[in-house]
Amino acid sequence: MKFLFASDSFKGTLSSEKIIELLTDSAESVFPGCETFGVPVADGGEGTVDAVIAVTKGTIKKVKVHGPLMEDAEATYGEFNGDSAIIEMAAASGLPMVPSDKRNPLNTTSYGTGELIKDALDSGYRKISIAIGGSATNDGGMGAMSALGVKFMDAEGNVLSGVGSDLTKVADIDMSGLHPAVKETEFTVMCDVTNPLTGPDGATYTFGKQKGGTPEILDTLEAGMKKYAALILDKTGVDVDKVQGSGAAGGLGAAFKVFLNANMKSGIETVLDLIEFDKLLEGVDMVVTGEGRIDWQSAFGKVPSGIGMRCKKHGIPAIAIVGGMGKGADKIFEFGIDSIIPTINGAMDIEEALDRAVELYQGAADRAFRMVRVGMNIQK
Repeated sequence: MKFLFASDSFKGTLSSEKIIELLTDSAESVFPGCETFGVPVADGGEGTVDAVIAVTKGTIKKVKVHGPLMEDAEATYGEFNGDSAIIEMAAASGLPMVPSDKRNPLNTTSYGTGELIKDALDSGYRKISIAIGGSATNDGGMGAMSALGVKFMDAEGNVLSGVGSDLTKVADIDMSGLHPAVKETEFTVMCDVTNPLTGPDGATYTFGKQKGGTPEILDTLEAGMKKYAALILDKTGVDVDKVQGSGAAGGLGAAFKVFLNANMKSGIETVLDLIEFDKLLEGVDMVVTGEGRIDWQSAFGKVPSGIGMRCKKHGIPAIAIVGGMGKGADKIFEFGIDSIIPTINGAMDIEEALDRAVELYQGAADRAFRMVRVGMNIQK
């Protein structure tokens, strides 16, 4: 028997690496002499860089950047395969970097994300993947593009810094100084939202409140974002509101598409491609995946659905061991997952479940492999 373990982390309790360790112990106890191996995976959110670098044997590079409030900060990105880099926008422009009492999307910028991209370009990387979840910003990507040489100017010709409040001021865009390596580089943006840049489902009204936006602030930002979108249409001919995902990360999706000609792609699909997951499936008898909580949303761009569909394509059974099950969890069965095994084994509150995460996961893994053995005996 050959097992492949590829689970997302259980946020705050179990890392992907710890899960691989627990699954290996259970598999070997139930199937002595079996072959096991595991790979950490993520869906484009937290842990994406670490997952890709672990599998590709890449390295992590530290870079001095400016944080969301233009404070001095240090961020990292991953380097691998000699020509590729992987960046998490949240490492330089993430919401946790802003103290709760200072959260105001009028004042935050994605400039640091642009600095990470610039460093990757300066280092010679021409395949750059960027995960854009968890942003603190709503600047339309002006900050990031400013770091890459684009100039956003007000009506008097003054160059703007690229914070959210500049959306109401921007009157002209000069792209002549855009980093020359951009045209030679393949950019992939990991994006699982389809929100347009403006409107009730756009960047500002959908995501701005969680970044500290009051109703008044959101109205101001939305007016500015509409002005920005009209200016982009006038300067480039691109109607960003017709581009799915342009509203992601406070409009950073729109900037990546317009200025970097980036490809928008599902986070989990990007990660699986980068780690060449299909090749890892060769000779595998069963895959175990999972996440902290599985529900109807898991069928849309989450680790279990991505893993499940790859397994389904190759005719390999896959099961998901999960912390808990929510409404619509059984929808995942349409996406290549054959069974769900929750770790919870009795009535308990969330604190107890978190405290006992290792014990509960080990028990669920033991039950899963024992059930597989039962199935094999029935076949005989």
